[in-house]
Amino acid sequence: MTATVSFPIDSPSGPRTATAAYERKGAGEPLLLLHGIGHHLQAWHPVIDILAAEHDVIAVDLPGFGASEPLPHGVPYGLDSIARALGALCAALGVERPHVAGNSLGGLLALEMGRGGLARSVTALSPAGFWSEGERRYAFTTLRAMRAGSRALPRPALERLARTAAGRAALTGTIYARPSRRSAGAVVAETLALRDATGFEQTLAAGGSVRFREDLPGLPVTIAWGSRDRLLLPRQGVRAKHTMPGARLVRLPGCGHVPMNDDPALVSRVILDTARRRDAAAAER
Repeated sequence: MTATVSFPIDSPSGPRTATAAYERKGAGEPLLLLHGIGHHLQAWHPVIDILAAEHDVIAVDLPGFGASEPLPHGVPYGLDSIARALGALCAALGVERPHVAGNSLGGLLALEMGRGGLARSVTALSPAGFWSEGERRYAFTTLRAMRAGSRALPRPALERLARTAAGRAALTGTIYARPSRRSAGAVVAETLALRDATGFEQTLAAGGSVRFREDLPGLPVTIAWGSRDRLLLPRQGVRAKHTMPGARLVRLPGCGHVPMNDDPALVSRVILDTARRRDAAAAER
């Protein structure tokens, strides 16, 4: 069940209060799950039950996406400010330095939380920020086209399309390698989430100059990339590995840009293995 939490956030004009939606399940060390731009926390539903068998899992709607309110007026949608907001959200939930797993924008935010000392381990699934300028323009153009399509499609037509495998492929084939596995209800909900995302334009604008160029020594980091990612091409994973030599680079065979639905068991295993690497390192000290 989705709940909401309010937490303080700094702005140039003084402290503000932000509110975010989240779902929480399981017990154990905390694990924070971050979705991509235009998506919502339900992207993680295919893996939550598996992860919750070992962790206190918290899936959140990022500010301005899903059921979360946009950032307060005057608070920028920059990488650092959102990462700090997520740290404040965790504090409000009584969580300190969770394991963090993120996809796309969420993967970049997970890495930024790791850089800021806010994460115990990081699993980044097709993270943003390792693109060339041409690859960035391609991804942003594709995202804007998907957003325009979601806003132009009347809901009755959307619901009719989502009832067929071909329609689900047309609606979500850019981000899933196996879109037919999505339920009609899930496809409708995520298309509406993209259409209604109040933080979409600000987030995209802030991401135009973003390049992640720092190593995270001493922190367990896994970069995982779907072999059939059509939005952020798999070669970007090699750049990520060069940037972070100590990170583990994992290929996700047959998976698209949002791999949690394409292969839930594999994605869950990658996330859990990363968290266990941190536990094993701590035991050796």
